[in-house]
Amino acid sequence: MRTRELSRAKRSTALARAVRANVTFAAFATCAGLQAGAAHAQTAQAVAASSVACDAQRPVPSFNRWQEDWGALANPCVPRKPLDALKYIPLSGDPSWYLSLGANLRERFELNNTPLFGLGSQTPDSWVIQRAEVHADARFGSHVQAFFQLVDARPFGKDSVTPVDRNPLDTEQAFIAFVGGVGPGTFKARVGRQEMAFDLQRFVSVRDGPNVRQAFDALWADYEIGKWRFIGYLTQPVQYRDERVFDDVSNGHLTFSGVRVERASVGPGDLSAYWSLYRRDNARFLDAAGTERRDVFDARYTGKNASLDWDVEAMLQTGHVGTDTIGAWAFGALGGYTFAALPGKPRIGLQVDGASGDRHPGDGRVETFNPLFPNGYYFTLAGYTGYSNLIHVKPSVTFRLAPKVTLLTALGFQWRDTTADAIYGQGMATVPGTAGKGNLWTGMYAQVRADWSVNDNVALALEAVHFEVGDSIRALGARNADYVGVEAKFGW
Repeated sequence: MRTRELSRAKRSTALARAVRANVTFAAFATCAGLQAGAAHAQTAQAVAASSVACDAQRPVPSFNRWQEDWGALANPCVPRKPLDALKYIPLSGDPSWYLSLGANLRERFELNNTPLFGLGSQTPDSWVIQRAEVHADARFGSHVQAFFQLVDARPFGKDSVTPVDRNPLDTEQAFIAFVGGVGPGTFKARVGRQEMAFDLQRFVSVRDGPNVRQAFDALWADYEIGKWRFIGYLTQPVQYRDERVFDDVSNGHLTFSGVRVERASVGPGDLSAYWSLYRRDNARFLDAAGTERRDVFDARYTGKNASLDWDVEAMLQTGHVGTDTIGAWAFGALGGYTFAALPGKPRIGLQVDGASGDRHPGDGRVETFNPLFPNGYYFTLAGYTGYSNLIHVKPSVTFRLAPKVTLLTALGFQWRDTTADAIYGQGMATVPGTAGKGNLWTGMYAQVRADWSVNDNVALALEAVHFEVGDSIRALGARNADYVGVEAKFGW
């Protein structure tokens, strides 16, 4: 009884912190929005009064902050907002030489009443995660860029803290980039700590869902010519530690490198393919251990034709873990049709995913698919589903309730590829006691998610997930699970 009261008090404290953080955040965002609106109105009136045509477009904070170009503020006709003197700091008489400063803040309250369906050591919990980032972006003309970003990621009130939850003050990105014309095309290169992502980020992502994003100490180069883009990359994924500040590392014990080719306008869509070599020392699977050397072959086709959209990707993995050979596969396909003439512009969507599991443990062959660097929210933010030993079908309906408000409703149905292998969550975490037990049916879930882009700087989101476990794992002691997440993001 005492433990239950303490747990209830702890969740109340975490919720109170979340409410205070979000109220403060909302008040700040509203104030900033009012100030920005006033400044924008004054500037617009001045421009209109002088009848000056302005072709320059003001940038807005983007998902990848290093891709923003605040050089547009060199043009006096661009509307000004508060603190724009820090968004564009001239470095010389040449307006293309400048320094731009920026920041991100994300606050999210989360509640998970049954981690790993109650079969692990974790208990019901609620907490607040916070990720604060600041960056400096220096441009030296149109060819050279230096980007530096710091991050501080912390959980408040979370019982089980993992490397993706907490990362005290550390370097998130620090790289030098070059862009220049070579022959008829454009050559680009980046060297240093950087984030990289492919396609829908099913398998290679910046891992924005959890609190700590994924970076790579890497050399990246690409050449773009016409509809073609050729990419090469040598990387050591950053491994995150939370013992002290500035302690994140990368080393030769984990590497990921390869080549990629992209072709735009192949029929009504775009085509891409890549090969990568994933190498990890001291890898451990349910029935194999040792050096993991995994050759990754991936192809994807995506496009949109009128009201129809689609994205299809498939991956094959070969290689070895110790003396055992690898033979694994995965695919992901989603598509939808938007009824633009109906109220709310509903989009009817269908998502189908699959990933192999190890059908015959102990046979010297590892068939469990390694999802590499998944984004952590491709299925749901709840993290109940991982991209290993999986068959997943998810119909959905998305409504646009307002120009900046969307509402997603979905049902997910989940099976295992084989009962010989375990059920997996995020990060290839196995649900204890499921390997070799039960039938293929894992369970189903209902998901509701609302997103509101308040303005260029502020976004709010709410997500709720209820997972009904299948009878075969319920017999092991598994229980139904519920997740709620409330998020506020600010970018400047």
